[in-house]
Amino acid sequence: MKIRESEADEQLLVEAAQKDPACFAALYEANFERVYAFIAVRVRNRVEAEDLTSEVFHKALAHLAGFEWRGAPFAAWLYRIAANAIANHSSAAAREREVSVAGDPPEVAALPNRPEIEKVEQRARLFRLVNSLPPDQRRVVRLRFSEEKSVREIAQEMGRTRGAVKQLQFRALGTLRNWLADKPGGARA
Repeated sequence: MKIRESEADEQLLVEAAQKDPACFAALYEANFERVYAFIAVRVRNRVEAEDLTSEVFHKALAHLAGFEWRGAPFAAWLYRIAANAIANHSSAAAREREVSVAGDPPEVAALPNRPEIEKVEQRARLFRLVNSLPPDQRRVVRLRFSEEKSVREIAQEMGRTRGAVKQLQFRALGTLRNWLADKPGGARA
């Protein structure tokens, strides 16, 4: 029953956004993490993943009037836009390099299958959980794992000792571990 209510809510959000583009913000908020996670796994460059995610939502908003509800989640449409954006990005990058190896076409991003969607959803949940951490812990996690900075670099940047940074990281990872152990639909997710 909960799935049907969720689908009905999503359909109402889509219809509202089609009538008033300002309502698109709710669709953006509900789907940002999963789209970013889908792209980040394939692109493996944070700046490019952010740019492509922005492009996906820009295209989705621009073409929202043509979206037809067919019972599939709205995210499936966003994944298709993302897959095309990644393919276009890969093709453009290959043309820019002007180095081609015969028989090696640029990688094309395939649409996700069920296990892949579950991984994307897990990554999206993790992103949301990191955003729920206290500010200092969140900053340490982002600097350490997104920007791949050393404990020493983070300590200098934050004006803290290395021990303090390690403690913040330890607490953040412990909190995330506990939240992830909770049921997927929990209050923090």
